[in-house]
Order: sequence, then C-alpha cells, then structure tokens
Amino acid sequence: MADVVLQTDALVKRFGGITATDNVTLAVERGARHALIGPNGAGKTTLINLLTGVAAPTSGRVRLGTLDITTMNPHARVGLGLVRTFQINQLFATLTPLQSLALAVGSRVGAAWRWWHPVGRDTAIAAECERLLEQFRLTEHADQATRELPYGKRRLLEIGLAVALKPSVLLLDEPAAGVPANERRDILDTVAALPADVSVLLIEHDMDLVFSFARRITVLVNGAVLTEGSPDAIASDPRVRAVYLGETRETPAGASHG
Repeated sequence: MADVVLQTDALVKRFGGITATDNVTLAVERGARHALIGPNGAGKTTLINLLTGVAAPTSGRVRLGTLDITTMNPHARVGLGLVRTFQINQLFATLTPLQSLALAVGSRVGAAWRWWHPVGRDTAIAAECERLLEQFRLTEHADQATRELPYGKRRLLEIGLAVALKPSVLLLDEPAAGVPANERRDILDTVAALPADVSVLLIEHDMDLVFSFARRITVLVNGAVLTEGSPDAIASDPRVRAVYLGETRETPAGASHG
C-alpha cells in the first residue's frame, strides 16, 4: 500500500445552511503530484483552508502522516512540514527576493532574529538563498524590490519561500493565477521541477499546468468528490467534461474532442 502523507476522513464544512465541503475523503501519497480541480465554487480553497488550519471543519478529520492535526493551528502545521502558497501572493513588497528568502531560511533554522544583517554573514544561509534564487529563476532579480518584479516572478518567489521552509507536503493554490501568458512557461517548468521528495497538492484552473504536472487528479463539484484518477482517465471521463470542462469551454491536453 502506498505511503499516505496527508489524508482527510469524511471532511465537512458548513457555513450556515451552505455545505462548502461535503464528506471529502482524500489521500495524498508520498512524492505525489496530485491536482485538485473543479468549477468555480466547487470548494477547492475551502478544502485547502481546512487542510492548513485556516478554517475548522464542522466534522471529519485531517491527518498528516499518522498524526491527527484537525485542531492544530496553521503555524504548528507549518512546523510539521505542511506549507501552502496562496491565490493572492503574500509577499513583503519592500524586501528583495534575496532578503525574503533569507528571512524564510533564517526562520527555519532559528536565525530569523538577525535576518536584517547582510546575508553573507551566514555562509550557510547565503548559499541556500543563492540555490533558491537559481532554482526559481530569480537570480537577476535578487536585489530588486519585490513590488517592482513582474507578476510571474512574484509568483515564483512565493513558491520559493514555501520551498525554503523545507515542506514535506506543499499545497499550491493556483500558482498561475493572474500570470500573463508570456510568463506562464516559467511557472509550469518550475512547478514541474519541484523536489521529488516533496509531496505536492496543486489547485489550479489552468489545464495546461494541471495535465503537464499531475499524476493523479481529484475533481470536486459542489464541495464533494466527483471522481479521482489518472490524467488520462479524468480527461476522458464524460462527467468531468460535462460538469467542469463544459463550463470552461476548454479541453485538457490528451482529451479527445469527439
């Protein structure tokens, strides 16, 4: 049996009379490249909020490995290796990518109190920051204020900051959202090259990114799991085409147009 690193058991979230997450059971395996898709209002971001502790479930459980984390706060979950990015980036506008990464790495190794010192004073932190800048295609923008970066580079920086925390499970909430077409290739390539030992759950509307990245796809509709399977199985499933792809008027790579 595959090693499951993140799992929900019959997860429910109600807001008054609205059921946003409806009895969702989901398993993310070690090393996964798992995508979560569905039409607007399907409950994808609500589910991510439940996984990360931003919201508390009405019922059901969330487990990280064998540990029940249902009632843990978001900071504690990050400390255990469950890290997310956001639909709208959460960056320090006045810091540079180098400073931002030094802050993230420093916080992980217990040196955040001296983040404002020149990065070169701590050779280990400096070396890791240089590797991250290269990995996320930010080397030439290292000393540029984040607010001045092209939007695609800001999205890359946010993913880089998440990876700097050394997650075991990384939740990517629409990393390509708002990125201009001419900058999307960097996002696709960088997400595809994430470390193999990091299990990734991707929420995304961009079908090119989903089908180039995922080895397994879960489809949510009205807060519930409609189906789950390989990209080929999802692309050919008539229920997915009717409910999800029919709304977007798009056909994913590998799907027939019949």
